[in-house]
Amino acid sequence: MIKRLLKSVGEYKRDSILSPIFVTLEVVMEVVIPILMAVLIDNGINKGNMNTIYKMGIILIAFALISLLFGALSGKFAASASAGYAKNLRRDMYYNVQNFSFANIDKFSTSSIVTRLTTDVANVQNAYQMIIRIAVRCPTMLIFALCMAFGVNARLSLIFLAVIPILAVGLILIATKAHPIFVRVFQTYDKLNNVVQENLRGIRVVKSYVREDYEKQKFGKISGEIFRDFSLAEKILAFNSPLMQFSMYATILFISWIGAKLIVGSSMTTGQLMSMISYASQILMSLMMLSMVFVMIIISRASAERIVEILEEESDLHNPEKPIHQVKDGSIVFENVNFSYAKDINKLCLKDIDIQIRSGETIGIIGGTGSAKTSLVQMIPRLYDATTGRILVGGIDVRQYDIESLRNEVAMVLQKNVLFSGTIKENLRWGKADATDEEIIKVCKLAQADDFIQSFPDKYDTYIEQGGSNVSGGQKQRLCIARALLKKPKILILDDSTSAVDTKTDSLIRRAFREEIPETTKIIIAQRISSIEDADKIIIMENGKICGFGSPEELLKTNHIYQEVYYSQKRGGEEDETK
Repeated sequence: MIKRLLKSVGEYKRDSILSPIFVTLEVVMEVVIPILMAVLIDNGINKGNMNTIYKMGIILIAFALISLLFGALSGKFAASASAGYAKNLRRDMYYNVQNFSFANIDKFSTSSIVTRLTTDVANVQNAYQMIIRIAVRCPTMLIFALCMAFGVNARLSLIFLAVIPILAVGLILIATKAHPIFVRVFQTYDKLNNVVQENLRGIRVVKSYVREDYEKQKFGKISGEIFRDFSLAEKILAFNSPLMQFSMYATILFISWIGAKLIVGSSMTTGQLMSMISYASQILMSLMMLSMVFVMIIISRASAERIVEILEEESDLHNPEKPIHQVKDGSIVFENVNFSYAKDINKLCLKDIDIQIRSGETIGIIGGTGSAKTSLVQMIPRLYDATTGRILVGGIDVRQYDIESLRNEVAMVLQKNVLFSGTIKENLRWGKADATDEEIIKVCKLAQADDFIQSFPDKYDTYIEQGGSNVSGGQKQRLCIARALLKKPKILILDDSTSAVDTKTDSLIRRAFREEIPETTKIIIAQRISSIEDADKIIIMENGKICGFGSPEELLKTNHIYQEVYYSQKRGGEEDETK
């Protein structure tokens, strides 16, 4: 885990090395100061030697200023290294998430990934800064101060060796109790983020159903769980402070008591006792600060484990060794395809799929909710791989293509239409980054979007709010269709993406498809028969199986599901016209 995390240090290695170097120099200055003070007291103050007092005073001030400079430099480099490290961690995680397949994202959930990119990275950043500065300073100070203390009085210094094991046992007990709680806390954070995201995404539904109180209760419940777990963990960690304080003051009392006896017996000078007390403070302060680092590491360890899970996760979709970059045409073949999201042959979502689609054909797909219509089309651009069997595009297995090249030739307008913050032009250029204004206007006319865009004050420079909240559902669908058309794909997949437009607009869009992109294979998932009645062939899906495949005329004669849907919708339409 540590090796993987350190890879993200990158260009901040220099700062990460300089910080502990300056910390060490700072410590050297600090441990020399008590010895100089002892000389000042014994040879200057006690003997009334003003020359020694002035000389040692100037030296002490110089050492203090140098120590301050080294401390400032170590802090500067530590801040730069930790902030840069956090930046690289976020970047590496985010870049790896971009390579995830849908299955990988489903494994972690969106809210969990967001928590890891924010809260967990912040925890690791704080821990890293403490490790390269305080975690270096404390052991260095401890060792140097112990050596100096033994140099002053070896017998009196044995007190320190008695205290250290007591502290070590206490800290280990605290760590083993607190770490599992922090693991649970960060998992609960994922749930909290999920609740907030759901609420904000569906705020219109929440308000229209007057469910604000329910949402508050749901949020309060999860927030309460975090409070209780954090409180429990902090109570355990709180034992660290009294343990340190007890050890520190007990040590100073023992040193003062025994040192006073040694001074009376002329075995020790007053200056030496003062230096021993200073070293005791340095040693025990180092231990106290080390315990703070220890606490931070306990908290960040759970975060680090969660970050490494993202960094080490590999997409289950890979390019072959020698990928094919050219897609010949838009023909599609499913050969004995079975598919399971769980990759379990006993939990199949799609079963025994065998179909052939010629390039340029228009294929309609209908079926009840949960009949796996979307699952079927998602395998064409390799958003998921077939569990068994294979899918051929342009006569070649999709797994032999370069993934990017394949997806560039397959445009999908998903069930959930997504627009991003930015102008209409910027959103449309997702389809083609270098598209001219003329190309953009052309595809918008094909998608029947140009009319409503022209009605906006800023036209194609109109700013789209996050998620497209300032355009209607039908407008959003038409913009997404235009964006897909801009790719000039060999295969165009519309997943129920005209459901929010009226039948006249739907008809105009389909006519534009027939006239303007006749060579593109068009697959249209729809709930309305009118949206696919002029398709070359229609696929009927039921319970993950194809229970009908043929022209609309053939299915109307032979397939009872198509007949039932066709006549029920036609009858409903006639009744509406009569009314």
